[in-house]
Amino acid sequence: MMAESTDKLKRIAAQHIQEVAKALSGDLRLRILETLGERPKSISQLVEELGVAQPTVSINVQTLEQAGLVTSFQGSGREKICERTLDALLLELPMRPGEGLHEVEELSMPVGLYTDCSIQPPCGLYGLEGMVGCPDDPRTFHMPERVQANIVWFSGAGYVEYTFANPLPQGIPLQQLSLSAELCSEAEGYRQEWPSDITLSLNGKWIGTWTCPGDFGDRKGKLSSNIPLGSSQYGLLAEWSVSDEGSKVNGSKSSDTTISDLNLHYSLPIKVRLEVRKDAVNCRGLNLFGSGYGDYPQDVKLRFVRRAES
Repeated sequence: MMAESTDKLKRIAAQHIQEVAKALSGDLRLRILETLGERPKSISQLVEELGVAQPTVSINVQTLEQAGLVTSFQGSGREKICERTLDALLLELPMRPGEGLHEVEELSMPVGLYTDCSIQPPCGLYGLEGMVGCPDDPRTFHMPERVQANIVWFSGAGYVEYTFANPLPQGIPLQQLSLSAELCSEAEGYRQEWPSDITLSLNGKWIGTWTCPGDFGDRKGKLSSNIPLGSSQYGLLAEWSVSDEGSKVNGSKSSDTTISDLNLHYSLPIKVRLEVRKDAVNCRGLNLFGSGYGDYPQDVKLRFVRRAES
């Protein structure tokens, strides 16, 4: 992440200032850096000196590690030892619009935060603490409690639509827009061979259709510890992408829709619809997994890749 370093002086490029600034914005994180000023210390030593609970210290140390301000290693007693990586920062402030942005900006949307839907039973929402609302009742999908959902499922035709903000400032051109999500088909119980055609649309433009081969329940999902066996456990990670050359699904050409066709504007929302269409050859619903279930710890993820300057 750091562009240059000399001893304990590190140069922070403009696009990385925000995460470093966020890491430094917490009083406890500054105290951790202060405590590590003279020598490396273990997590238990930090807990004792700071008078803060161990989980709180560990979380804040992790934030400092992600920003490159602290590094850690395993000590002789298998305890985590933390060390400060620097004593001074040199910040390169952005000089032109967009220079302070990452080359890739990512937005993650919890699966229960859809803004529109069309659902038919069997259907349901499942949260980290169990069922949300009543199973097989489409009205549940319009209740406020839907935001707790970590799995969304419906059978047959239907859709869920999400509204994303455009994180890029005005005038910053996009090279690629991509969406990824963990999905599978929807059968009663589960069926390994049960294909469903799942379509993505962005701002009403067809991006492509991916045929998921089945509804997977032959084993526990890596994150699905409290889902009983005999039902959907995990999905596959599917990715749709759009560029000037057209659209792709999992790297294969899917449509001629390009970035310019999406009519993106920095102040307007982006409509993301995951749908099984009524006229689909394999009209067998879907399961959409959030970050707490399935095999992948992610929600619906939208990635914005800026165009590199020539």
